[in-house]
Amino acid sequence: MENAKTRMIVLLVIFLTLLTALPVSSQQLPPRASLDDLDYMIQFPPTGDKIVNISNYYKYPQMVWAFQHMREIARSKNISRGAGPVYTLPVAERNLDDFVFEDDKGQKITLAEWQKRTYTDALVVLHKGKLVYERYYHKGTAERPHLLYSVTKSFTGLLASQLIQEGTLDPNALVPTYVPELAASAWGDMKVQDVLDMTGAVKFREVYTDFTSDIFTYSFAMGSLQAPPNYAGPKTICDFLTSLEKGGEHGAGFVYRTIHSDVLGWIISRITGKHFADLMSERIWQKLGMEKDAYILIDPVGTPWQGSGLCATARDLARFAEMVRRGGELNGQRIFAKEAIDEVRKGADPEKFKASGMTFRPGYSYHNQWWVLHNADGAFEASGIFGQMIHINPGAEMVIVKLSSHPVPGAGFTHPLTLRAWEALAKAVRQ
Repeated sequence: MENAKTRMIVLLVIFLTLLTALPVSSQQLPPRASLDDLDYMIQFPPTGDKIVNISNYYKYPQMVWAFQHMREIARSKNISRGAGPVYTLPVAERNLDDFVFEDDKGQKITLAEWQKRTYTDALVVLHKGKLVYERYYHKGTAERPHLLYSVTKSFTGLLASQLIQEGTLDPNALVPTYVPELAASAWGDMKVQDVLDMTGAVKFREVYTDFTSDIFTYSFAMGSLQAPPNYAGPKTICDFLTSLEKGGEHGAGFVYRTIHSDVLGWIISRITGKHFADLMSERIWQKLGMEKDAYILIDPVGTPWQGSGLCATARDLARFAEMVRRGGELNGQRIFAKEAIDEVRKGADPEKFKASGMTFRPGYSYHNQWWVLHNADGAFEASGIFGQMIHINPGAEMVIVKLSSHPVPGAGFTHPLTLRAWEALAKAVRQ
């Protein structure tokens, strides 16, 4: 009886926490906020509603500030760019603000209006490797690493794809081959490829608007949400993963579960013997001549938020995306094997994707932690929950980086409109 009472108290605290910490629904959208008009964390010391911390950074407009200052809110580990020269992006600037296209409702809209409607913080467009269009909507955003949420997964997936090409990771091996600690969990009889494609069956609900969903216990364990009083659940990412059970048949269909990215990160670190941050620095950030250090958010014992914690600037993401578009090479350097990029691009089975219920992504599949559009241009992308995206269009020889902080926890809020914008930008650069 006492345990039931304690559970009810914990659930009530979670519910009250979420009422103040989570963004409003799409039916009650706030006006688009400018960071330049907000004065969060400026006074010394800040007081009252000017404080942004782990208890309120999910609120809008606090998230506009928070997503560009996450290392001041949560633990992090640096991803060094090293001491090498910066790779300067060639510039062929064009003003595409007034380029008109039809939105998802059939109404005329400009690219500038689309950016405002989707709460854009930064937008960078490259065409044939040249910077053609760049917009920042807050002072200093160009210089500050922005939280990328699930764009992180695609970096994890590409590193795994590379390890497969190098012969150190077998996609058909069972997960405990690399991480024995997961032998008694949902991953005990799961193939690595099912982790990569999120087709492994795990009892885990990822519903950000349901306070009873497993995503919140996971968030308490990783430290991305403040745990309620008397919380007695897992206190690290790895402890949480080992507690999860199998829930169905592996390989049956795609169901989006961030925890697979954490397992994949665990596998990668075991194979390489390196922390994700160090691996990212050595294999990507130093080699690409990035302008700024990036960083990854970590749990209480230093485990990276492998599916959601990467923070980087828009221009550096554009350098990465251009390298991927070029098949793993940039500035005379081979960064990833072409075969690793080709494997990502081929995608998976769109029929299995339908199990996700993501009707706002028609014709998509999910493969090696990337979203594949299966359109005529062969486009594929990385995507984060609050509107962070890397879109790569090989047919148009174009890459786009879009950093946002929209107030609704779900990609479906803006994705139908953004799909139209991708087509418009491809048309604009081709002209």
